[in-house]
Amino acid sequence: MEWIGSPEAWVALSTLIALEIVLGIDNIIFISILVARLPVHQRDKARRIGIGLAMLSRLALLFALTWVMGLTKELFTVFGEGFSGRDMILIGGGLFLLLKSTHEIHNSFEIDHEESGANPAAATFGSVLFQICLLDIVFSLDSVITAVGMVDHISIMVIAVVVSVLVMLLASKSIADFVDANPTIKMLALAFLILIGVTLIVEGFDVHVPKGYIYFAMAFSVTVELLNIRLRKSKQAIRLQKKIG
Repeated sequence: MEWIGSPEAWVALSTLIALEIVLGIDNIIFISILVARLPVHQRDKARRIGIGLAMLSRLALLFALTWVMGLTKELFTVFGEGFSGRDMILIGGGLFLLLKSTHEIHNSFEIDHEESGANPAAATFGSVLFQICLLDIVFSLDSVITAVGMVDHISIMVIAVVVSVLVMLLASKSIADFVDANPTIKMLALAFLILIGVTLIVEGFDVHVPKGYIYFAMAFSVTVELLNIRLRKSKQAIRLQKKIG
């Protein structure tokens, strides 16, 4: 912990915490959408376990840095393109995100099952946790590689991961409730997951995509939609006043 007396280390820690929180938003959105398919009484439990697994997977990867860095070694070549273990994880995770997001968008446009008389199988607690675990590994790998590229002290990385996950834990329910209460935000979140999935696949083919562009597009889209939501509420309030008057 000799870095405690270094101002540069504290700046690096603050920057890394901010980046880890931003990366954790992807995790929260994904977990929120998955747990929404569970019965109401199971959602909070699944959300807490999912975020706890996210922290454990990040810490496990941090303490296995030798193995993580070994994932960047080329394993095989296809048509002159080399692929490493990291590439395969990113491509697989990206494809899973595309598949899951497309499936959720499809379900959002289906006719309500109660009205149609259908009786679909509800998502089970175990299946939801399994899906959360798969994506936790992908997001954690991205998170740890970002941390390794920024700082040299593993204690700084551990502190940044723990703080960011605590923030995720505190914010997850509010974000989940907001997404559930606003279908347009949920659709926007699913679109973000498709964007992130494509980004993971592209990076798996060793094409670097600056994260700043991705997060700027996401932040801009969310800002526009929040303004739309506020405008709709204002119009509803005006209509209500006219009816009362």
